[in-house]
Amino acid sequence: MNTVPAAASAALARQLTAAPHRLMFFIGASNVLLAMLWWTLWLGATRWGWLTMPQPLVAPRWMHAIVMQYQVLPPFVFGFLLTTFPRWMNQPSLQRQHYVPVGIGLFGGEALTLIGVLGHPHAVHLGIVLSILGWTYGLALLWTIIWRDQKTTWHAISCASALTMGWAGLVSFAVYLHHPEAALLTAAVKLGGFGLLLPLFFTVCHRMIPFFAGNVIPGYTLWRPMWALAALWVFLLAHLTLDLFNATAWLWVVDLPFAALTATLVIRWWGRGPALLTVLFIGFAWMPVAFVLFSAQSLWELVKGVPFVLGLGPPHALFIGCFGSLLVAMVTRVTQGHAGRPLELGKAAAFAFVSLQVVAVVRIVSDDVPDALAWQAVAGIGWLLAFMPWVIRSLRIYLAPRVDGRPG
Repeated sequence: MNTVPAAASAALARQLTAAPHRLMFFIGASNVLLAMLWWTLWLGATRWGWLTMPQPLVAPRWMHAIVMQYQVLPPFVFGFLLTTFPRWMNQPSLQRQHYVPVGIGLFGGEALTLIGVLGHPHAVHLGIVLSILGWTYGLALLWTIIWRDQKTTWHAISCASALTMGWAGLVSFAVYLHHPEAALLTAAVKLGGFGLLLPLFFTVCHRMIPFFAGNVIPGYTLWRPMWALAALWVFLLAHLTLDLFNATAWLWVVDLPFAALTATLVIRWWGRGPALLTVLFIGFAWMPVAFVLFSAQSLWELVKGVPFVLGLGPPHALFIGCFGSLLVAMVTRVTQGHAGRPLELGKAAAFAFVSLQVVAVVRIVSDDVPDALAWQAVAGIGWLLAFMPWVIRSLRIYLAPRVDGRPG
């Protein structure tokens, strides 16, 4: 009686695990909605009393930062890198036994963490441990590929180094759960943004945007200076050091030059191309905007003595405007290409991308307007509405065979 459903389930599982990006992107796309659903419900419950939400083990805003940085975006990162590292370094593709354990750890980790914030605090501990285990195994795979490399692939080393810093940040949070020292929580959140996500997105853009542009823009001049990748690490380590030691009034010394560097890259990379390329340009263009805002906030503190005058506007310009936009652009491109589909943006991705631009602006200004909590909830609702069609379409693709009949 159950033979047909069981066979269908097995076929779906085989299809989902046919390639690293399928499994990891499926997990990431699911996490994008689940994590923001909890956060938006909490904002709405706090502002309007929609329903009663349990108080998480960690203050909700800090928990939101941990979940988004360490459990929502990393599955996409691991899915992309576990697929591309072997290609970048001319090594055999990874098999199911390599990447499925990573997926189990990352998906199970967020699932348990969200169960934990809904009133079962012990599940938070289990979720973070499971995330660390999946992360550790995935990171070991990536460093092994680098170790076997016959040459020095700096983009791979940069990405793996960022994931190593993220691993350290996640471990810091795990320690904080047992020894609640504020410095551990602060380090975890700061490492997530500037030790993990910033170098990952910058590095992947540095390698892929000129490559993509060169493939579709006639006469395009590929400009990918390796000194820019080295400068990234100098600037981000300096920023982290100043921030962790509460020298935020001097962040502008680092952030203004970094804004200039990223603005230069935007100008040199930009060209007229299809929509799928244009959204990559626009997404990366949010990076200098974010660091101009960081610099303005820092200079205001230096001159006026008032810290964080822009609140959480600058980091959300980076996280929503830049990382969110690039997520839609890059994942759509990989999903289309690896599913044998045309390399085009499509209506669902276009809707998600345009909507995210609005969401980013709303969240950036929300800390400096009356009834800030209400506007933050509006931004959360906007995020869910923006991503819903894109996620549904993407999940269907990950569960279906390639349209060109090729494996993977």
